[in-house]
Amino acid sequence: MELLSPASLEEVADCVRSAIADKASLEILGASSKRGFGRPVDAAKQLTTAAMSGIVSYHPEELVLVARAGTHMDEIAAALEEKNQHLAFEPPDFGKLYPGDDAGSNRTGTIGGILATNLSGPRRFKAGAARDHFLGFNAVNGRGEIFKAGGPVVKNVTGYDLPKLLAGSFGTLAVMDEVTVKVLPRPEKTRTVLLYGLDAAAANAAMTKALTGPYDLSGAAFLPQIQAQASQCDYVGAQGSVTALRVEGSGPVVDHHCAALRRDFGGPTEELHSANSITLWREIRDLAPFFDVDTILWRISVPPAHGAGVAASIAIDLPGANFLLDWGGGLVWLSLPADGGANAEKIRRAFQRCGGHATLVRAPEAERRKVQVFEADGAKALTDEVKRSFDPERVLNPGRMHEGV
Repeated sequence: MELLSPASLEEVADCVRSAIADKASLEILGASSKRGFGRPVDAAKQLTTAAMSGIVSYHPEELVLVARAGTHMDEIAAALEEKNQHLAFEPPDFGKLYPGDDAGSNRTGTIGGILATNLSGPRRFKAGAARDHFLGFNAVNGRGEIFKAGGPVVKNVTGYDLPKLLAGSFGTLAVMDEVTVKVLPRPEKTRTVLLYGLDAAAANAAMTKALTGPYDLSGAAFLPQIQAQASQCDYVGAQGSVTALRVEGSGPVVDHHCAALRRDFGGPTEELHSANSITLWREIRDLAPFFDVDTILWRISVPPAHGAGVAASIAIDLPGANFLLDWGGGLVWLSLPADGGANAEKIRRAFQRCGGHATLVRAPEAERRKVQVFEADGAKALTDEVKRSFDPERVLNPGRMHEGV
């Protein structure tokens, strides 16, 4: 398949207009690290943002960074670390979740890919999603038109908030070039209190109690024993399952909250300091327990108090299922044996009463073609209308999210 690698918005616009004239479609790629996320795209050509790379401007005092969409996340993280800053929504690196060639396998993703998929890590419930830190962009739509929206400060985002619309659109609306994101100071200290040996229901209750208490958590996750023992972090797999409660901030405040957590929750506990704590949450963020590419992976979002119940219901119905809970129970990552199929109906039936939604994050291509990868709800008609407005000829990533969208 022909690979197009434009170096500017003008060249992107030429590629899109040429595709329209040829009645051909384009598969939009960054680093290809998340190409297996979403429905397969049947396109005549591929267009990569690889040549549209590099940090354009970074003003630490203004807490704003501008980078081209093809910029790899490790380059951005390194620049921010020099100034003791970070992207607070904790963008995950899914490069090891998917099989692939050398161009995409085991490589960090790009800032454009992170924003296009609206991916956020364990700090999501405290810091917000990727879209909440996405301030502006310039891009080319499916008509071959160059446009821009937003700006370097929140007050520039007036009228239609297009950055939030493009976040999570999976490249179906526009090809982005320069993107502007908000950055924040890194916490002075990071520690994690581990509660050992709880079952999923007890862990869910403990996380709910901790999140509604005076501890100011920035992370709350539950790893069953099999996931805990797979961790490379000291102390995590020592005593069965692990409920991890992260505290960040100034030294005295973190010390106080960790001591209070260990006192108030009792039982066998451990406290991870900076390096170990960072290692554990990177594993949770990047889904290290699920790097096995021979399994099917679901992302299930439910009301936090119901996470353990939903996971338990699925485990009863589907033997061989493994899971972990993040966001205090609000996010269930579920792994299934690949030979059993995606079981979409059973997955979605499990949270029917409490409400929620499920996304098929990894599966063989045949499964992704026949299964509803994203939730189809009352908004699908609106999604179709937005697609028609931005890309009436269905040139950009056709079918990536829903059939025809």
